[in-house]
Amino acid sequence: MNNGLVDAKPFPIFSDIRPEAIEPLLKQQIAQNRTILNKLLEQPTYTWDNFMAPLEEMDDQLSRLWSPISHLHAVAESESLRAAYHICLPLLTEYHTEIMQNESIYKAIQSIAESKAYGHFNPAQRKVIDNALRDFKLAGVHLAPPTKARFAELQKQASKLSTRFSENILDATHAWSLHITDAETLLGLPEQILKLAEQTAQQREQEGWILTLDYPCYSAVMKNLAHREFRWLIYEAYVTRASDQGPYAGRWDNTAIMEDILKTRHEIANLVGFNNYAEYSLATKMARTPERVLQFLNDLVIKSKKAAIHEMQELEEFAKSCDGVERLEAWDLPYYSEKLRQTKLALAEDDLRPYFPITKVLEGMFTIVNKLYGIKIVEVHGVDIWHPRSVLVHEKQHTVPLGHGRRLFLIYFSKKLFHCQHQKCPFL
Repeated sequence: MNNGLVDAKPFPIFSDIRPEAIEPLLKQQIAQNRTILNKLLEQPTYTWDNFMAPLEEMDDQLSRLWSPISHLHAVAESESLRAAYHICLPLLTEYHTEIMQNESIYKAIQSIAESKAYGHFNPAQRKVIDNALRDFKLAGVHLAPPTKARFAELQKQASKLSTRFSENILDATHAWSLHITDAETLLGLPEQILKLAEQTAQQREQEGWILTLDYPCYSAVMKNLAHREFRWLIYEAYVTRASDQGPYAGRWDNTAIMEDILKTRHEIANLVGFNNYAEYSLATKMARTPERVLQFLNDLVIKSKKAAIHEMQELEEFAKSCDGVERLEAWDLPYYSEKLRQTKLALAEDDLRPYFPITKVLEGMFTIVNKLYGIKIVEVHGVDIWHPRSVLVHEKQHTVPLGHGRRLFLIYFSKKLFHCQHQKCPFL
């Protein structure tokens, strides 16, 4: 029986992915990884080639299995897929925590870091090793067994809570809509959004237009819709999603979940020696301390406040002169900001659209990525995609073969599948 997660290499066959097959496949991959890891650890000495490279490849195999599932869960979810995702997420979290708390793996990588060969590694290889050692410590590799068990349980709990939080946001976003039959109330909306709203109504077998909380629609409404009351309606629905406020107050309320996430994260940080989760999170970031972050934000406020006050005053005067608005509300700011820009510059956001078609934007983005990181991204044709409305961008050949030790990246972007090959980093 075919399954899109394992039968097609190097690309997944999205249309063949069956939710009922995900759990056994994930368990099989995890068991296979454990077998590989045990063999790697049996070696008398550890090097980049006999330990780090196979370890990276092993992780990549699991990523190839899970990434399409995670992607579909985010962009094309179904009840059966959500159920499978919920079953598998704890398994995956437990496995990752188990790996990161394995003292034998940590000591093996430490021995490579302390070897003479480390000094001859390229910067990317050294960075991989240094980050791995750091992440093992952040995962509690040094903790006593009972504390490790608690840490693992907290990690599993944090994953569940984060998933529930995101799903509540998604459900609340999809639940709300505004059905409009009077074209006059849509004055100001760009033609593209009007067509989208009309298509949405037709898909639901209704007349007129339907506005939703999907961001392209929401953003366009807030910037362009002249009808102030409807701007308020969609603003209220958007900012109160998954809360105890708004049109669906309490239905997908994330309040308790957020409190549980904060408690869980705080305990995780404390277990590995940090005062709070902010310190724990910043251990992997450029700003090393919460104080540095706050200093940056406070400096930003000081330097931008004067200009912000001036701009706000200008906007208030403009709104009053245009429509007699005495008090600007949050749902007015994007609208009058866009209107003021059009007045001062004679330029609407949609006027720029013909100059930045998606094909040119993608080409430019991929060119920058190539220059910065030596990565070449080409669209792959003749493969299964996650959405049927995908369109083609370019016909290009794969110029760099995927040799031994090279990692394959799949990029799911704008309903297209891209093949990303790294040409410069030898450890990939």
